[in-house]
Amino acid sequence: MNISSLKFFKNLRATNRQFAVIGLGRFGRAVCLTLHGMGYEVMGIDSNESRVAQVLTDQIAAHAVQLDSTQPSALIEAGIPDFDTVIVAIGNYVQESIITTLNVKEAGVANVVAKASSEIHGKLLVRVGADHVVFPEHEMGCELARSLTRPGILDRFELDPDHSIVEVLVPQSFEGKTVMEVDLRNHYGLTLMALSRENAKADDNDKFIINPSPITRFKSGNLMVVIGDNKGIDRLPV
Repeated sequence: MNISSLKFFKNLRATNRQFAVIGLGRFGRAVCLTLHGMGYEVMGIDSNESRVAQVLTDQIAAHAVQLDSTQPSALIEAGIPDFDTVIVAIGNYVQESIITTLNVKEAGVANVVAKASSEIHGKLLVRVGADHVVFPEHEMGCELARSLTRPGILDRFELDPDHSIVEVLVPQSFEGKTVMEVDLRNHYGLTLMALSRENAKADDNDKFIINPSPITRFKSGNLMVVIGDNKGIDRLPV
C-alpha cells in the first residue's frame, strides 16, 4: 500500500507528481484508476492495443500509449525519463518485467516500483534496479486478515515488517479523555500524529489537527493517525 492512500496523507501530498504505469492488466488498471482519481497525471503503457484503447475509453489515465517496453528506444520516445515514478505492473511475464524494469531504471527514472509474482522474481527485480517491489496477492491477503480482525483500522502503511502508520477510529474507551490521559506512548508504544477535527468533512483540507496538544480531548468515532510498533497497534481497544 502506498502512503498516499492514507486519507491523512492525501491532504499533505505534492500535487505535481507524474506517474507512468507499464502493464494495463487488472493490477495496472487499478493503479491508474486510483492515481488518476486522486488528481495525479498518469500515463498508461501496454503492448496490447485493446488494453490501451480501453484505458482511454474508461478515462482512467490522462494518456495511454501502445509500445514494447522491452525496447529502450520506445520508452525514451514516449518520454519515460520525464516521469517521477514508473510502476512496472507486469507480473506474469517475468522476462518482460525484468527487462522493462532495467530499461526504465537505465533511462534515469528516480523511483521505479515493480510488481513481482514470486520471491525469486522480486529478488531479480531488485538486482536490476527496482526501488520498491510489491507482491499484490500477498499484501491483499495480509490486508484482508487485518481488516477482519481489526475493523477499526481504516488504512495502514507498513514502514517495515514491525512498524506501521495507521488511520484508526478513536475507540469508545478514549471518549472524553485528553491526549495526556490516554498516554499512547507509555501504554501502547505509539506516537499520535494527528486527530480529525469535530464535524470535519471528508474533503476538508484542514480535516486533521497535526500533533495535537496534550489537553486535546478524544471523541469516539473520530479519526486518529498513529505511528509505532504493530504489536502496540494491535493492542489498541476496538
